[in-house]
Amino acid sequence: MDAQTEGDMVVLVGNLTPTEAHILTSCLKAAGIQALAGDTDTVQANDLWSIALGGAKIRVRAAQLDEAKAVLKAFEAGEFELGDDFDEGRA
Repeated sequence: MDAQTEGDMVVLVGNLTPTEAHILTSCLKAAGIQALAGDTDTVQANDLWSIALGGAKIRVRAAQLDEAKAVLKAFEAGEFELGDDFDEGRA
């Protein structure tokens, strides 16, 4: 088994909106962490399903969980936010 497929997927965080899940998944992938946003279509389609399922979830490889937690902490602290002066033309 190679490093790309090694290890079980575990839930890093749940109770997210689909948009939050996709944005955080992109941040994790940019940091080299294998991440999957799950339940996004289901919870987006129905608020009651969102409550029942606990929102959208992000899963990462168990071997990368500690690294993913560090990225999650930075994300929650706002370290990836764009400033008010962000110019998308120069990104």
